Amino acid sequence: MDVMEAIYTRRSIRKFKNRKIDRETIREILKAAMYAPSARDCRPWHFIVVDDRSVLKAFMEVHPYSSMLKEASHGILVCGDLKLQNGPGYWVVDCGAAAQNLLLAAHGMGLGAVWLGIHPRQERQQAVHHLFRLPDHVQPFCMVALGYPDEKKEMPDRFMPERIHHNSW
Repeated sequence: MDVMEAIYTRRSIRKFKNRKIDRETIREILKAAMYAPSARDCRPWHFIVVDDRSVLKAFMEVHPYSSMLKEASHGILVCGDLKLQNGPGYWVVDCGAAAQNLLLAAHGMGLGAVWLGIHPRQERQQAVHHLFRLPDHVQPFCMVALGYPDEKKEMPDRFMPERIHHNSW
């Protein structure tokens, strides 16, 4: 799959087959995430790979839209390190780029994935911070549920030329 096809056809997948993703595939997906651009190349991200069913269940108890983790092979928690960011707030955009690379890599490898937002919801951030015993300088950004897809979604037309402006508004 070329990069444009991956971008156009990636969809949020919430239904997964009962099949485990192997360790090498997870490593490749994380490697792709770490190749994301970041402000001044600070790369302030950390990732927690979750395949323990009890931890995934505990996450489902603190995130209201995470029921697909019941079927997912893995969850990957994307976190930002405040000590490594380029300046206040940069960890958010850097982690967003890493999460997008992760999603595209998973899709390109035939996996399904969905981004479960944590930041900027304070109650979610606090609950996830506590659940994963994160250091104070590390903030949870999102959880990505991963697995072999058990649903297929069509590619919608999302191109909106009316949102393109040239040289000024």
